[in-house]
Amino acid sequence: MTSADLIALSPLIALAGLSIVTMLGIAVHRGHAVTAGLSVLACVLTFATLPWAAGVAPRAVTTLLIIDRYALLYMGLFLAATIAVIAWSYGYLAVHVEDLEEREEFYLLLLLGTLGALVLSASAHLVSFFLGIELIGVSLYSLIGYLRARRAPLEAAMKYLLLSGSASAFLLFGMALLYFDAGGMSFRDLGAGSFGRGAGPLRTAGVVLILVGVGFKIGLVPFHLWMPDVYQGAPAPVTAYVATVSKGAVFALLLRFVTDLQVGQSAALGHLLALLAAGSMIAGNLLALLQTNVKRLLAYSSIAHFGYALVALLAGGPVAAEAVTFYLTAYFVMTLAAFGVVTLQSDGQRDADEFEDYRGLFWSRPWLAAAFMLALLSLAGIPVTVGFVGKFYAIAAGVDAGLWLLVFLLVANSAVGVYYYLRLIVILFEQPAPVRGPLLVTVNPAAWTAALSLGLVVSLLLWLGGYPQPFIEVIRDAVTGVGTMVGVSRLAPPP
Repeated sequence: MTSADLIALSPLIALAGLSIVTMLGIAVHRGHAVTAGLSVLACVLTFATLPWAAGVAPRAVTTLLIIDRYALLYMGLFLAATIAVIAWSYGYLAVHVEDLEEREEFYLLLLLGTLGALVLSASAHLVSFFLGIELIGVSLYSLIGYLRARRAPLEAAMKYLLLSGSASAFLLFGMALLYFDAGGMSFRDLGAGSFGRGAGPLRTAGVVLILVGVGFKIGLVPFHLWMPDVYQGAPAPVTAYVATVSKGAVFALLLRFVTDLQVGQSAALGHLLALLAAGSMIAGNLLALLQTNVKRLLAYSSIAHFGYALVALLAGGPVAAEAVTFYLTAYFVMTLAAFGVVTLQSDGQRDADEFEDYRGLFWSRPWLAAAFMLALLSLAGIPVTVGFVGKFYAIAAGVDAGLWLLVFLLVANSAVGVYYYLRLIVILFEQPAPVRGPLLVTVNPAAWTAALSLGLVVSLLLWLGGYPQPFIEVIRDAVTGVGTMVGVSRLAPPP
C-alpha cells in the first residue's frame, strides 16, 4: 500500500474513522445535538478529502477498488444527500423519539450506510460489490425499524430484511457462477471473456442472477413489491435515505458492472434490461395513479424513474454514462426535496403521508407548499426544473442509440406521470386544513436547520434546471475517466 493508495482511499478512511469517533462519542457522552453535529462534521470532512483523492485519480487500489473521478463524483453526491437527511432527522427524532437515550445511534447507522455507498461507487470486484451492498443493507434494517414502538416501521423493517436477504442470495449465487466460469472475481477478469466472443451459459446465468439481486435492491419491476410498504412504514427521513443514497449507490455500481463486463454484447441480456426498463416505467406510473398516500405515490414514482434511468444506461457509450449520472443527480435533488417536505410536515404522532395532510397547505405554510410543488413539478419533468433536463438527457441517449420503443414508452409514461403529480399539487391549493404540528417559523433550531437545508435543495433544483451547463461539464469530465478505466460498450438495442 503506497502513499498514493492511501490518498486515493482517504474518503473511505476518513468516513470509517469518523464513524468510529462518533460511536465513541456516543459511548462517552450522550447528546442528541452533539451526535448530529458530529455526523454532519464527519460528512463535511470526508467531502473535503475528495479533491485530495482526485489528485491521484484514476487509481486502482488492489483489485477491489477503482478510485476515479466517476467514483469521487458519486461519493460527493452521497455525502451531500446524507447531510440533508441528517438535518431533517434532527428535528424529526426530537419529536418522534421520546426517550432521550435512543436518538444517537440513528446517526451512526446513517454514517455506516453511507460508507457502504462510497464502497459501492468505487467497487471493481465482486467482493467489494457484496461488502458495500451488505453494509448499506444492514444499516437500513435498523434504520427502517428505528421507531420500534410503532407497528408500521417494524413491519417495514421485517419485509425489507426478508426480501433484501433474498436479493443477497441471488447475488451470491450469481457471483459463484461467474467465479466458476471465469476463475476470477474482479470486473476486469470477468470482462476478459466478453459476451461478444461467445460467453458460455454459466456466465450468462451468473449475470442474470446478479441483475435479479440488483433489481430487488433498486426496486425494478417485477422485483418492486417491497418498495411501497417499506416507503410507507419507514420514518420519513429514512425513506428519503432509501430512495436516494441506497438506491443511487446500487445503480452507480450497476453502470460500472454492466460496462466493464460488456453485458451489452449479449443480445439476450440487452433484451432483459430493456424489459426491466419498460416494465418499471409502465407499472410504476400506472400503479401511482391509484395512490392516495404520498409515500406510496413517491415509491411507485421511484420505480418509474429508475426505469427512465435504465433507458439511458441501455444506450451505452460515454453518452449513457453522462446521461445516467445527470439523471441520478436530478433524481436525488427532487426526491430529497419531496421527502424533506414530508418530514417537516410530520408531527409527533405519525408521518404526514396522506393526501389529506396536504389539503390547503398553501394557505397555512405557503413556503412549504411552494417547495413541495416545485419538487413534484420536477418529478413530472416540467421545464425549468432539473427533472426536465434529466429526462431530456435520457431521451437524447435513447435516440442516439436507436432505442425508439423505449424512448416512446419514456415519453408516454412521463405524460401519465404529470396527471398524478398535478392531482397532488391541486390539493395544496384547496380549502385550508388545520395546521398540523408547530409552525416552522418559530425559533426552534431544529426547524430552522431543516428549513435551511430544504431551501438549499430547492434552490439546487431550480439552478440545475435553469443553468445546468457547469455541472454537466463536471459530469462529462468524470465519466471520461470511466470510459478509460472501464471498457464502455454500446448495449444492444431491444427488439
